[in-house]
Amino acid sequence: MAGFIQIIEMHTSRMDEVEALGKEIRARLDDGRPSSPLRGTIAADRDRPGVYFNLVEFASYEAAMENSSRPETGEFAARLGKLCDEPPKFYNLDVREVWEPQSQR
Repeated sequence: MAGFIQIIEMHTSRMDEVEALGKEIRARLDDGRPSSPLRGTIAADRDRPGVYFNLVEFASYEAAMENSSRPETGEFAARLGKLCDEPPKFYNLDVREVWEPQSQR
């Protein structure tokens, strides 16, 4: 299975504002382009209060890089940085395998 996931690790005390920003930018990025994200997940780290992860799935690395070059994505990154207590960390991951339990199909 091909695919690409970008993870953004955020340390913030302003998560409500981060989520509002995400919704605003998602509405602008969700335009059906091949480079648009396929899915996103926001998760809170149970062991480290104030630490959150945004997992964004793309069809390919190339789609993710095309999405990264969009003005909306640059605007999101700049505004996100101002809402975080320290600079966000970005992880770029090539998907090697995805599995689902048989009972879930």
